[in-house]
Amino acid sequence: MKIKLNTAALGQTKWYQYLIRFLFGGAVTALTGLIAKRFGPGIGGLFLAFPAIFPATATLIEKHEKEKKERAGKNGVLRARAAAGTDAAGAALGTIGLAAFAIIVWRWLPNAAIGIVLFAATLVWVLVSISAWLVRDTLWRRARAKFSGRQAHRQDRAWLPASVKGEPSAARRRRSNG
Repeated sequence: MKIKLNTAALGQTKWYQYLIRFLFGGAVTALTGLIAKRFGPGIGGLFLAFPAIFPATATLIEKHEKEKKERAGKNGVLRARAAAGTDAAGAALGTIGLAAFAIIVWRWLPNAAIGIVLFAATLVWVLVSISAWLVRDTLWRRARAKFSGRQAHRQDRAWLPASVKGEPSAARRRRSNG
């Protein structure tokens, strides 16, 4: 699945669905604050990793995908679950970025200004999360190609010379002759 921005989805989401996300995220944040106050910041920090928005988002994604397929006259249960599962995969890979963020803040904050540290940590989070998704996507496509008996996608190897790609010599000649 390709990563893309779909601004039309903002219009498909009802106001109360945003409210559910906000309330759930706020409740988790408040609970984390109470835990940190009672047991200290070390224990409270463990709960900062709780997915405050993900559970609400996963259920909404499943609901939207199912409704979209049903409007087309199809059973959308499997597609809805697959979409929510893909979102979960992204969240799991995002936690790798979150770990990198936390390490940067933990190690740098005692010696640097908070604004600089948070900016750097956010940049690291974005880079690590996107890199993790790209690695996962590449490995997934290669595994699918291997186990389905097909060669890897040609676009994955577009940067390689034709001799390495395994193209027949006639195809190489046609391309080089224009």
